[in-house]
Amino acid sequence: MKVDGRVLLLSEDPARLRSQFQGEDLRVGVTALRDYVTVDEIAPGWVCFYFGQRLGDFAYLGCLCGGTFPMHEGFIKRGGFQVVVSGKRHGGGGPREAAPYAERAAGIRLVIAESFDPAYRQQCHALGLLTSTDMGLVERIRQGEDLPMDLFTRGLDALTAEIVRAGGIFEYTQARLREEARLPEVSRAPRPMTYGEKLLARAARHGFGYDACGLEAVAPGDGILVKADWRFSHETVTPLAVAMVKDRLGEGVPFEDTHSILAFRDHLTFLGRFYTQDQGQPGIADAARRIKRMQEEFCAANGIRLHGEDAETGCEGICHVLMAERYALPGQVIVGTDSHTSHSGALGALAFGVGAADIACAWVTGDVRVTVPPSVLVKLKGRLGPGVFAKDLVLHLLTLPFFRDGHVKGRIIEYEGEALAGLGTDERATLTNMAADSGAFAGIIAPDAETVRYVEERRGRRIGLVPWMRSDPGAVYEGELEVDCSAVTPMLASPGFAGNGLPLAALDRQVDVDIAYVGSCTGAKREDLERVYEVVSWGLARGMTVPLRVQFFIQLGSEDVRAHAEAQGWLRAFDEAGARILDPGCGACINAGPGVSTRPDQVTISAINRNNPGRSGPGQVWLASPATVAASALKGYICGADTLMGTP
Repeated sequence: MKVDGRVLLLSEDPARLRSQFQGEDLRVGVTALRDYVTVDEIAPGWVCFYFGQRLGDFAYLGCLCGGTFPMHEGFIKRGGFQVVVSGKRHGGGGPREAAPYAERAAGIRLVIAESFDPAYRQQCHALGLLTSTDMGLVERIRQGEDLPMDLFTRGLDALTAEIVRAGGIFEYTQARLREEARLPEVSRAPRPMTYGEKLLARAARHGFGYDACGLEAVAPGDGILVKADWRFSHETVTPLAVAMVKDRLGEGVPFEDTHSILAFRDHLTFLGRFYTQDQGQPGIADAARRIKRMQEEFCAANGIRLHGEDAETGCEGICHVLMAERYALPGQVIVGTDSHTSHSGALGALAFGVGAADIACAWVTGDVRVTVPPSVLVKLKGRLGPGVFAKDLVLHLLTLPFFRDGHVKGRIIEYEGEALAGLGTDERATLTNMAADSGAFAGIIAPDAETVRYVEERRGRRIGLVPWMRSDPGAVYEGELEVDCSAVTPMLASPGFAGNGLPLAALDRQVDVDIAYVGSCTGAKREDLERVYEVVSWGLARGMTVPLRVQFFIQLGSEDVRAHAEAQGWLRAFDEAGARILDPGCGACINAGPGVSTRPDQVTISAINRNNPGRSGPGQVWLASPATVAASALKGYICGADTLMGTP
């Protein structure tokens, strides 16, 4: 590889940054580099309404240097930069493939940093954007040296190295279509495997044929192609993936088994109704409508099932809720374009998020690439006490050093233990869903009698339990954690991060709330609304309703949830208490619907899974279980259901 363009150092000093746009070439060491350049800085949230090469105009628009935003539209392209250099943890902040795509579309060929976020680096591998932690490359590049490709494949598994050498996942896929690609062999003797490893081994390809699947064994670090039982995308990613297919693979490329491809419109269902202006960014409303139209046309043209929206009732459901209610089964591998795809792990499926490039190629090949991750075991001892729910347990787990210090990052979290016996599948889904919020690859629970009950109840389908669907005796876990669930109490997460957990009883002041929101994939399932109903009906029986100064929103997870809640009489009670019932959709969880704050001083208590700054408006978002949200809505300040209802 030889770089002909310029090198940009992402300096903490905005003046140093501007000087490079004026033609100066800085040496490494003369200025402090920005650490933790997040994906939100590389490609701000509103940029995701665009796709294709246009994203390159917006690269680094959100980059904060010295308290200012020195980048402007088109700076990277006009500056002729092909290399970007930053400090520690480049690309952190969660998966957003629009970020490395924007860098690549702006002309960047290589990103050098002291360290990278693993999810970001994997997306770079897919897109053909090279990465390195060798700062010495800067001077070698400026001296015009040809850099051997081995510099960028060291430490990678054999399959990922093949993809990087090919130029990215699209080039590798093209070579597969021409029957010119190589699939590195993974040959291991039988070994005891964890449940997650078993699912990967059974689905791993030993050749490029569609049904050429199944290996004797896999182990952490193996690079494999995994056939997926379900591949799904939602509307903020589908258009980008479609553009990638057209741009990199060409028009008319056939898709593999379209019956196992699904699409959802759930994230932006309320955008047109809710936003009256473009949030300071012109053209967003038009871009959102264009995204909707593009997804509809793509699905119609390719015979793909689209769970869309109705002008009167919102969408059919949140993708994760519908996947659990209608599709996921034990033993399956499921991939989706969302970090919370692991929701379906509650049914004994290995479900994980992938980027736009990987889903685009998966449409064509039916499989996705995986570097087999290590597994960790979380043993849930004892039983959760009265008034303590899965959301409380998750918020507790996220405070523990095992989770907080990165021991689960990039791992498969396998949950087992007595506490699971007391949790329905909806509750278990909250556990596996929020594995993503610890940075895990996936969360999974081996199927049991509850799984059988759930599938029969929701789908009228009988399934049997298969003995192999559990970890082998002697399976190797990278780490284990035991949790005394009987000691867990109702929890909160203070604003800023889901890991800012504290027992509700430890809150040492009264926190008045302006907004209470029950909704999202972790808060709008049947069991979530049942917990809300228990609190609300208790309050109604005692003459309690929501104070006029509090806005209480209850957003349904799917039309299936709506039908059940209606039949049970829950919606009537919610309305009588003063709650506003919202049609299905992601809504306030992603700052796109009623329930978001509009001022920094507003306080929200919410059942969503993330409370990162700006996630649900400019205000302060506290996370809690649906029961705690309902109790707080009735009292007008943060309050536990046990306290409200007088239980110890």
